[in-house]
Amino acid sequence: MAVTVVAAMASPGCNYSFSAGQGFPDHVRTIAVVPFENETARFELTTEIFTALQAELPRALGIRIGAEASADAVVRGTIISYTLGAPLYRTPEGTDRAQVLQREVQIAVRVEILDVRDNVILWEDQRLVGQAAYTEGVDSEESGREEAIELLVQRVVDGAQSNW
Repeated sequence: MAVTVVAAMASPGCNYSFSAGQGFPDHVRTIAVVPFENETARFELTTEIFTALQAELPRALGIRIGAEASADAVVRGTIISYTLGAPLYRTPEGTDRAQVLQREVQIAVRVEILDVRDNVILWEDQRLVGQAAYTEGVDSEESGREEAIELLVQRVVDGAQSNW
């Protein structure tokens, strides 16, 4: 069945094609990442997210990093929340005190990619969330935060590529 579908789509008379969005405009060859505004008490997030975006976006999107004043597109946003939860815990028998087994870091941001020349938003998300769980007593909050930021950055890349 699958072979039939693929063969039919590959035949010269078939007008079917795979297409997503239109991608970035041809003139977008450089991108600037602006440090995000931060509405949380975790001030290190600004630098950590900025550094991760600068490292990953050029490679993933096939464009270069540029200065904000001269870039073709700008990534900007706001860190809107940082939460640390305990989704997995147990209460040992005979006690009323919970023992945390796993913690979860969740970071939410608003983000947009702006085409500077045309003053058009190429992609945006009003509440993009990255979350990661880590084992209490084995891993650290920092490792959970790093993983959550990696996921956030990947979701920005995925969102930007969804236009292609």
